[in-house]
This record gives sequence, C-alpha cells and structure tokens, in this order.
Amino acid sequence: TMEGLVQRIDVAGGSATPVDIDPLLKQLREAVTGGAIELPADFTKGKASPATPVKAAEKPAAAEVEVVQPNIIPAGKEDSDAEVFRLTVTQQMEIIRAGLSTLRKDGSHKDSIDAIYRCLTAVKNACGFVGQNEIKVYAERTAGIVDQGRKQGIDFGLMVDLLGQEVGIIDDMITKALEEGKIGEAGNAESAPPAREAKVAAEKPVEKQPEQPAAPKAQQPAQPKPPVAAKPAEPARAAKPAQPGKPGGSASEAHKSSSTIRVDHERLDHLMNLIGELIINRNRYALIARSLEGREEDINVAEVAQSLSETTYAMARISDDLQDTIMKVRMVPVSSVFSRFPRLVRDLSKKSGKEVDLIMEGEETELDKSVVEVIGDPLVHLIRNSVDHGIEAEETRVSAGKPPKGRVTLRAFHKGNSVAIEIEDDGKGIDPAKMREVAIKKGIISPEEAAQLDDREAIELIFAPGFSSAEKITDISGRGVGMDVVRTNIKSLKGSVSTYSEIGKGTRFTLSLPLTLAIIDALMVNVSGQMYAIPLDAVSETTKIETVRLTDVKGRKAVTLRGEVLGIVELSEMLGLQRNENLPEVLSVVVIHDNERRLGLVVDELLERQEIVIKPLGAYLGDLKGISGATIMGDGSVILILDPHEIYIMSTSKSAQGIGPSNDQAKQMAIGATK
Repeated sequence: TMEGLVQRIDVAGGSATPVDIDPLLKQLREAVTGGAIELPADFTKGKASPATPVKAAEKPAAAEVEVVQPNIIPAGKEDSDAEVFRLTVTQQMEIIRAGLSTLRKDGSHKDSIDAIYRCLTAVKNACGFVGQNEIKVYAERTAGIVDQGRKQGIDFGLMVDLLGQEVGIIDDMITKALEEGKIGEAGNAESAPPAREAKVAAEKPVEKQPEQPAAPKAQQPAQPKPPVAAKPAEPARAAKPAQPGKPGGSASEAHKSSSTIRVDHERLDHLMNLIGELIINRNRYALIARSLEGREEDINVAEVAQSLSETTYAMARISDDLQDTIMKVRMVPVSSVFSRFPRLVRDLSKKSGKEVDLIMEGEETELDKSVVEVIGDPLVHLIRNSVDHGIEAEETRVSAGKPPKGRVTLRAFHKGNSVAIEIEDDGKGIDPAKMREVAIKKGIISPEEAAQLDDREAIELIFAPGFSSAEKITDISGRGVGMDVVRTNIKSLKGSVSTYSEIGKGTRFTLSLPLTLAIIDALMVNVSGQMYAIPLDAVSETTKIETVRLTDVKGRKAVTLRGEVLGIVELSEMLGLQRNENLPEVLSVVVIHDNERRLGLVVDELLERQEIVIKPLGAYLGDLKGISGATIMGDGSVILILDPHEIYIMSTSKSAQGIGPSNDQAKQMAIGATK
C-alpha cells in the first residue's frame, strides 16, 4: 500500500495524485480490533497527535525493560538565538533524563546509552554555537565519560547517580546563562548555523525514540512548565574537580596525551599486598609511640630502639618494593611511538625520491609513560634528518659501492639504569669541516672558536639553534629548526643526546633517557659551603688527586689518570660560587661521564649516596644552566641537582666562568622548589 502511495508522487513536478485511503483505514481498524496496533483517538480524523507516538505490539514485560519516554517540548516563536538555544537544549535534557530513568531499571540498555551520548554531544555543540564555552567543556567531559563507558561495556546502573549529578550541573549552568541573558552575547566562536539548522539538531535525537516501545499514557511525565527562576548552580558543585573516570583535567589536556594506561592485574594485586604491609608497619609505629608515652621507669630504651630499627628496616623494604612496582605500572613499550615511523619514512621516501628501508629493533623495551609521550617529536626530527641529509641519492650510493636502497635503523635497548634509543643511517656521514664552515657562515660561532673545536665538538654544532646545512629550504628540512628541538626536549627529560659519524659510512644519534623522571640515586657533595646532588648514573668514580699532579692543557687544568688525560674543573667556578684562592694539597674529585666523554669536578667534600625525589624549579626562575632540578631533604632543606651534561658543555666553553646560580639565585631556587 505504501509503495502505491509513493508511486503517485511526481518528484519532478512536486505534486502528488490524491488517493482514496478508505480501504487503508478499514485494514487499520481491523488490525486495531485484533489488538495488533493501538491507535490514538484522533487518528481516524486524519492526523496523528505529535505527542503520542504510534507503537507496535509490545513484548511481555518480563522480556523487555520498560522504556521511559521523554517529553516533547512544544516549539515557540523561534525568532532569536536564545529561543532556538532554549528549545534545543531543553529537548536534549528531557531525552537525557528519560534515558537515565531507563538506565536505573536496566543499566545495559544500549539505545538509552547511545541517546544520552548523542544528546550531550548536541548540548556541547549548541553551547559552542552561542559562545558558552564553559558549559561546552563540561558537556564534553560528561559525554566523554558516557562514551568511554559504552566502549568498555560498563553497566551504567553503577554510573547513573554520577551522571545524574553531572547532568544536573549542566542544567543549572544552562538555566543560569538563559536567565542572565548571556546567550548570543559572546558571539559565535564557531560560526553559528542558522536557526533552522539548530532546530534540526534539537529534533535529531527525538527521531530515534519511536524505535523504543512507548510507555502507557498514564506513565507519561507531565508536560514541563516554561522555565522559571531556578536556583543558581552551587559553587561547590560547579567547581568540583574532575571525577576519576574523566579523560583529563580539561578538554585540551585530554587531546594532548592518553589519560589511561593498561596495567597487568598481577601488578595491581602486588600493590594491594604492599599496601597491606604498609598498614601493618604503620600500626607498629603507633605501638612504639604508645610505649614511649608511658612512665619513664617502665620504658626499656634498648627494646624500643631495637623495635624502632626493625620497623624502619621493614618500612625501607616496603617503600623500595612499592617504588619498584609503581615504576613497572607506569612502564609502557616504546612500540607505541615506533609504530608511527614506517609511514613517516615511506612519505619522506616519496618526497625525496630516495628508496629507504626502516628497520626497527627493541620495540618491546619499556619506558616511563611520561617519557614515551614526549620522545615522539625528537625522533621525528632525527628520522627526517637521516632520510633527507644522511641518505644519498641512488646514483651517488651506487657509485660509492653501496646498495641503491638506503637503510635507517631505529632501535631501543637498556643501558645500565637508563634506556638508549638509536637512530642510525648508512648515508654519507657528517663532515666536521663542513660543519665549521656552515656555522661560521650562519654566524653561530666565530672563525677563532671554530678553529679550537675538535671534530666531535664540530659535529655537535648540528644541535645549535638556527643551524642547517641544507642548500635550499624544502618541506622536509632547511629551516634551521628541528635538531635544536631534539636537544631541548631530551634535556627536559633529564636525558642526553650524542652523535657518532663516519664520513662515507653513516651517522648514529643516541638518546639516553632515564627510566623514570621522579626518583633517582644521587651523590651528595659539598661546594663552597652548599650541598649539591649529582645524579649517580653520570658518576664514573670518585677519587683523590694531589694538586701538584695538575697540568695546563690549552689553558685548562688536566691530570693523567690511569693513562687517560682527564680535564679538571672547579665546580664552584662552574656555578659562580665563592672559590678557594689556594687549592688544598689533595683534591676531592668526582669524575662524571657525558656519553663517552669524561670530566673531573673538584668539590670541597664528598658526602653520602642518597635516593632523592626530583622537584621542578618553577618557570619564574628561568632556565639556569648546570641545574636540572631540586630535591627536599629529610630535614626540610632544599638541595639543587646538577645537570652533568650541561656542566660538561659549560666546562668546554670560554664563557663558563660566572654561569650558573649565584648564592642569591640559589636561595631563590630553594624557596621556589618548596612551593
């Protein structure tokens, strides 16, 4: 019958031939009499009530949950943005509330979950159209919770109360914005659509509702009254922190990095066991404290001291195990970063016209999640550099006796207490003479400074800001940015980058990254009356050297230590602290290594090895050379942590003297680190 009606429509002419519908009505009445369909009373008058959807025969109540239907908001005079916005969001909120009511009966009702997500997205878009960004962000967060829950198959019966609170907050914020006349004031930040388009957005989710069985008329909620002065949003509710399941503190943070991490269940069980041991140990401390509160003559000092020592040792064991387990929980394989590079190399290969193979090794190597999220950009720059600058053109490679197809190797592996990531190519290598020439031409260094650089230091010029050896600027390279970003990003991770190159054979960049950014082993030293921490990973050895053994090499102090010429600098000079005019007869020296290079630091006193927690310095203190952070000691004092890589660079620079924090700056940094 419906096909017959459709065939009588002339699409081109825009007209329809009238048809006698009496036979159709007769069939429908017979169906109604048989109980198959329930029609509204006014259907036979030629129209159906918009507020009463037609429904098919329902299944038994035991087999299907009773779905709560939303109210249909009557349209008013939509002659303003505020009225269109009111109609849109009011209808969406009605559908959301009906969906939440259904989920209270059946937490797995998929249609209701999907409807709530669609409506929250519609509210978010509507708020964006009228410039209500605060409400938009809140609606987006709540939609994120729903979306995450439906993807993971969570029973929403457990989340209904939480979602109800979030929806209530959104409703209060919308009501307040309407009452204060803010809608339409701020303008449209996202090129608002016409009123008709907004109305369609409001009606879209409603079209899905007839698919659900309708509730009996007696259960239909009463039609809502026009919006009245509602109580404003409670400050505590509107400003409460993000719930644990939310994908981040703000919308922008949610897009920056993933907020979730997959954890092995066994690690979580081990954490629970450790927490149990921690509580037991805490109770032991409480018992010791109570025993000390008694009468003095009843206290056995030896027993209390032994009990306190045993409890402290147990606490040390538990805290070490807890730290190790938490580090493992935060570890993720570098394959999550490496996976993006095959396509990058294919694209670069096409753009540059070179055939290049990418070989990846050690993808299962694990790094701290916060480190993995940051190393992506440096690796992109290094791979682009290898393909564009390192790998030669095919004819050049063939004439040099190399395979026509270039090779770039990306590998990760553990090296001591850190992780190394190498990017190696079999290209033309880096020519130190050309590096000096380009650096002088671009004004990065003077000809006199270039003459004093050895080949390794000349190769390091590749990381200088503004340095580029490309003949012309392309969309791959030549803009003088990229390699300096690599060093900056790796430095922010408390890591280092080194370069090894052989002309005609290739180049290898090695990134050394800490396993974690939070806790490190450090050697404590005393310099000019102040205590400093040197990361133990960078310490080769500590030794005592007689002052008479020092010699001058190119204006710098050096000593021959076990057949190796070792440069010696005073750490107080590097940091701009007060120096001893007359050096003692025997010097306390800490030998640090920066990749394959070594340097001896003269300190006043060698102290103990200690595990320390790194604290950032704070942006207002600036980027102070030679200092990577601070730590707080057990007595509350603040100790600065030295950056061995920068100390080495400063020692080879003519401008080393006076660089670093003065005593006043050190005090400022100490104050900043405690805040």
